[in-house]
Amino acid sequence: MLSFIWSLIIGGIIGWIAGLIVSKDLPGGIIGNILAGFIGAWIGSSLFGQWGPEMGGFFIIPALIGAIILIIIVSFIMRMFRK
Repeated sequence: MLSFIWSLIIGGIIGWIAGLIVSKDLPGGIIGNILAGFIGAWIGSSLFGQWGPEMGGFFIIPALIGAIILIIIVSFIMRMFRK
C-alpha cells in the first residue's frame, strides 16, 4: 500500500515538473499531474528505455521527457478543439 502511495506522489511530482518546464497545465489539477506522470513514464520508457535514477518505480529522466511529450501533445489537441 505504501509503495502505491509513493508511486502516486512521484508521478504527481513528475507531471508537475513537466508542466512547469513546458509552461502549460493539464486539466484536472493534481489528478492530471499524476496521470501525466504515469503516462509520461510509460511513454518515456517505451521511447528511451529504462535508465537514470529510479524512484518510486519510475526512471526519472525518461518519465520526465515522456511527460513533457504528453503535455505538448495534449495542449496541442486542446488548442485544436478550442478553435
